[in-house]
Amino acid sequence: MSDATLHAAGHDPDDFAVQIADQVESFLVAVTEVAKGDEPDSAVPFLLLEVSQLLLAGGRLGAHEDILPDERYEPDSGPEQDVDILRENLARLLEPIDVYSEVFDPYEPRRAPVPARISDDLADVVADLRHGMAHYRAGRTTEALWWWQFSYFSNWGGTASAALRALQSLVAHVRLNQPLAELDGLDTDQGMGDETLEFEAGKVMAEEIAGPLGLHGAN
Repeated sequence: MSDATLHAAGHDPDDFAVQIADQVESFLVAVTEVAKGDEPDSAVPFLLLEVSQLLLAGGRLGAHEDILPDERYEPDSGPEQDVDILRENLARLLEPIDVYSEVFDPYEPRRAPVPARISDDLADVVADLRHGMAHYRAGRTTEALWWWQFSYFSNWGGTASAALRALQSLVAHVRLNQPLAELDGLDTDQGMGDETLEFEAGKVMAEEIAGPLGLHGAN
């Protein structure tokens, strides 16, 4: 969707709301395109770039003063778009490296890592952002900004940050020619402590996934 379509005439491109909406829309379009699987050779680097850019918008929302909605109760934004197909397509595309380990809150002491999925993370982020975009397209700019800021703190900020860490780690493993730990048979309904991680770690060399996912190791 072009800026001319997304924004009403007369909106200042330097306006904070317009800039945030542009970054949100860019992410939504990009992830939807990647999930189609038409260009698997560039999937991981493209997702790394898009998640990084989205978190810049999140950082700006996080640093901004509290945004208060115009109305006491959130207006109905209409039916939520289903993200299950997007989630499934991403899971198929990222199958070799979809599962990773994550610590939900680094400030909680002695929390063991748990399994997570990049595909789940991205789909959850898309759902949050689409909700705010529905308000924005309906002309409820303050409501959209409030939602994006609130959900950045409560959900999509941490989720996107976790996905970014996984994507960056993946790219680093490949570019540095380092073996990847294989979470062999591990799924997101299982707990994962340090001993489990050590036991499950295998020797999956980066070149096994570098070509199909658009990554290139160092020479």
